[in-house]
Amino acid sequence: MQESMLRKDKMRSFKLISVLTILFFSLTSFSPPQTVQIALLKYNGGGDWYANPTSLPNLAKFCNQTLGTNINTDIPTVDAGSAEIFNFPFVHMTGHGNVVFSSDDISNLRNYLMGGGFLHIDDNYGMDKFIRPQLKKLFPELDLVEIPFSHPIYHQKFTFNNGLPKIHEHDGKPPQGFGLFYKGRLIVFYSYECDLGDGWEDHDVHHDSEPTRQKALQMGSNIIQYVFTK
Repeated sequence: MQESMLRKDKMRSFKLISVLTILFFSLTSFSPPQTVQIALLKYNGGGDWYANPTSLPNLAKFCNQTLGTNINTDIPTVDAGSAEIFNFPFVHMTGHGNVVFSSDDISNLRNYLMGGGFLHIDDNYGMDKFIRPQLKKLFPELDLVEIPFSHPIYHQKFTFNNGLPKIHEHDGKPPQGFGLFYKGRLIVFYSYECDLGDGWEDHDVHHDSEPTRQKALQMGSNIIQYVFTK
């Protein structure tokens, strides 16, 4: 039984690596890129995982225009414990409130992230005290560390010498980018006191200025480019 489960995990990781390979050559060749998908993570606990419905479609459009990607703008939802997560090289998570990962969610997410997947968590204001304990459950052996401004995620097509841009005020603290590193690879990027997702939304939702929205989209595209090419 255990051997069968290991074979399934290996096959899922191979599938994910194949998707990542396609993405890499799409960004580094002159041939038309193949269509790929990113996804929104659905989780339990009562938090509004469905917040910012226009954010990921807008980010996908922006990346297609500026990076030459061909990301499907119809963004699917994937459950934390679903094997379908292995279809997506990049999964985005947001919300304002509680987050609970079951033991099955933990096992699935660990396999996904160790097998080449990437999780971007964007605190939509109020998630911080809930997500940190869940990340410790997910990788008890890893520490969530602040990403230095010199890290490549801030220096892709767009340069952010001072790290994450400040999109919404929240508590007035400076924005911070945190990460989990597995065998030297950044597998989770957590944007805190920043609210990139709000900046990706349609203008009519939050009425952010165009320069603010552009900064949010540019930083979002940096994350996408980093994941697809690293």
